[in-house]
Amino acid sequence: QVQLVESGGGLVQAGGSLRLSCAASGNIFSPNAMGWYRQAPGKQRELVANIGSSGATNYAESVEGRFTISRDNAKNTVYLQMNSLKPEDTAVYYCNVFFYRVRKYDYWGQGTQVTVSS
Repeated sequence: QVQLVESGGGLVQAGGSLRLSCAASGNIFSPNAMGWYRQAPGKQRELVANIGSSGATNYAESVEGRFTISRDNAKNTVYLQMNSLKPEDTAVYYCNVFFYRVRKYDYWGQGTQVTVSS
């Protein structure tokens, strides 16, 4: 089993910054991808960014240039540095890790609230 513990959410004014962290523990196999999704009220969950074991990254167009995802493989931790935050970034942010071992294994954190005031 895999556990994901998120931290770093909160309330910030537009233009501000926040850094999210997610520490994974348990049986995690490589290669894997770690990432962040978000879900705003009344909307579907969407990918924000993810990063593979090798460091390859993928960003949603809406956050490109403002958010930076990184990971520490030794600590099984993924980070999301969020700069120039906008009110439309307000959502619950969920950490995710997945890997393939015969089938896909997909794990989620409990979510952390990010609120950006205008």
